[in-house]
This record gives sequence, C-alpha cells and structure tokens, in this order.
Amino acid sequence: MKPLLAVLKRIRKPAVYTSHQRCLSSCASSGLLTLPIRDEALIVGSSRELVQRLGSQVEVKTAFITEEEEGAFLAELEPGLKKKRYEFDHWDDAIHGYRETERAKWGAKCEEVLNRVRSVAFPEGSQLLGPVHILDLDKTGYIKPHVDSVKFCGSTIAGLSLLSDSIMRLVKEDATNEWLDLLLPRRSLYILRDQARFNFTHQILKDDESVFNGQRVPRLRRISVICRNLPM
Repeated sequence: MKPLLAVLKRIRKPAVYTSHQRCLSSCASSGLLTLPIRDEALIVGSSRELVQRLGSQVEVKTAFITEEEEGAFLAELEPGLKKKRYEFDHWDDAIHGYRETERAKWGAKCEEVLNRVRSVAFPEGSQLLGPVHILDLDKTGYIKPHVDSVKFCGSTIAGLSLLSDSIMRLVKEDATNEWLDLLLPRRSLYILRDQARFNFTHQILKDDESVFNGQRVPRLRRISVICRNLPM
C-alpha cells in the first residue's frame, strides 16, 4: 500500500490556492505520516475557473478531529454497526457495500466534536436535520453519483471521514466535462454547499478507481458521520 505522504509529494500543483495550512494527522494502520499540507491542495478540477467559482461552496478541512476523538466515535458506533450486515444494494441504487444508521444522542466528547462541525459548516441559527447520519462503507463499497433529494436536505452537508482516506468526485449534471475531485484524508471534514450540492452529483470512488490527480490513494473501510440542515 502506497502511503499518502508519497502521493502528496508527487501531486501536481492544484488549480487554485486559498490561505489555510493544516497538518494531516498520522495513521499507522494505513501507513500515513504527519505532513503539513494546504487544505486547498486537496481539491482539483477540470478548470481553474470552476475551482474558483465553487471555492466558497466546497471545503476540505484536514485533521479536523484528533485520533482520540475518532476513537470516541468508533467506541460509540461499532457496537451497533457490528449487529448489521453490509448491504450491496440500496433503495435508490446509490450505495454499494454499506451499513448505515442514525444517531440522535451522543457522549460528551462526540457531541463536542459535532458542535464544532455545526459551528464551522452551518450559518448561525440554521435548523439542522435531527439525527446524525452514519454511513459505513466496506473496503469494497462505494457511493454512486447522485444528488440528495431536496425534499429531505437543505443547502449544506458536512461529513467527517473516519478510518480511511477517500476521494469524492463532483460532476456537473448538465455538463459532465466539468468536475472536481476532493481528496478526503482520514479525520478530515468536508463541506458542500449550494451549487455544489444541487447542480453536481457526488460520489465516493471505489478502491480500484481511487486515484487523485494521477496518484493512487488506497481506500479501506470508511465511516462517515454526516450532518445536514433542513430544507427552507
């Protein structure tokens, strides 16, 4: 398995840069090393103009949670997830190889993290969808291109990535030559807003398709913890 450090050393300069610099947390199980990187280097696209246009609507924040905080989520989630089997079909054919659940009540450490997610991702006073959505993808699982229903979700979605790096791809519905790839490191937070939510499909790539800017990014089992706001 090729460490993400090696991948990041070789990726080409992305389409645009913003300003923040963070540190990618270490992950012994997937061979990751601590590496200072720019969050914006985790987003590449079909054109500089597209990346600039969606710059305020697509974010990846590396090392958003600590290894200890990730462990707290796993301690709360694993007992329930282990009782479920991975499913290889979905009611709307959007997900393959997954387990999912919802959770309304959390321990203090996880609730503190979720409050941090809410304060960063959503405008003050936003009405949020009550239960938090948990999606557990098997190593062989993936999420197919789709747009979330406007009946159930508002303008913003924010997700924590646990256990594995992965790649999210956005493709414009009416112009498939316009796309963005987001590298989502383990323990990062991604945020999609407005046009990026409703005019672009989003997907999580299969392990054998998991390539970012020409470089292989192995994908293991991945758990996402997802917050959404309510439709207006």
